[in-house]
Amino acid sequence: MRESLLNNKRVLAVDDEPDVLDTLREQLEGFPGLVLDGAMNYETGYHLLRSWTYDLVILDIMGVRGFDLLNASVSLGFPTVMLTAHVLTQEALERSIRMGARAYIPKEKMAEIIPFLEDVLSLSYRPGWKRVFERLGGFFNAKFGPVWQKKEKQFWESVASGEFEHEPVILKK
Repeated sequence: MRESLLNNKRVLAVDDEPDVLDTLREQLEGFPGLVLDGAMNYETGYHLLRSWTYDLVILDIMGVRGFDLLNASVSLGFPTVMLTAHVLTQEALERSIRMGARAYIPKEKMAEIIPFLEDVLSLSYRPGWKRVFERLGGFFNAKFGPVWQKKEKQFWESVASGEFEHEPVILKK
């Protein structure tokens, strides 16, 4: 395997679908020293977040209370990626951004997840979102329609240009 920022990292993935966790394991197994912890529910995911230090966290939104886990993960300072199929909406994308997620990846793009994860590890928040929009802007346009950014135009422009900075979150129990 080539040199990667994923080498020797500890990653947590929380998803209620075993096949998604299996796919992530398969994609990440070739990175030397990478440890992948997996959880299939909120309680286990939250316990792991509070028990270990993670270089990267990957969260599903549905089935595991993903936004609650995102709040905890960001509060703990862990770079976090949202991975979703069922909540692939512009509202969930916006909420993820505003809550401090570092990327929002449709499950149908899981085959391409490694470059996204490496970007999250190498880029800070604002340039990271700019890269997400460079890679997935066309996908979002096709999924949400050509004028999906019109209502919150200034917000979406600031995200796509790498100018948006999220507000800090406060960990809630």
